[in-house]
Amino acid sequence: MKNLTKVFAVIALTSASFATLAATEVNMAPAGAQSIGTVSAATNGNDISTLQGKLAAKAAQEGASSYRIVAAGGDNHLYGTAEIYK
Repeated sequence: MKNLTKVFAVIALTSASFATLAATEVNMAPAGAQSIGTVSAATNGNDISTLQGKLAAKAAQEGASSYRIVAAGGDNHLYGTAEIYK
């Protein structure tokens, strides 16, 4: 039982720290922000939130503070591109 509690605590702390490192999705280019490029991602399935998560992770990995999805599509595999800002 103690191990199960510890596992849940680790998962909660890991999720919380990942959320603070992830880039924020925006609907338009932030005022005063500089575009630093684009990132793209693909998923095996049709869950848009998984695609958003992958784009956010790639944006954060590139040092972006925010990103804007500019293209997304697909049927059984989703593909997306996002412009990233610093």
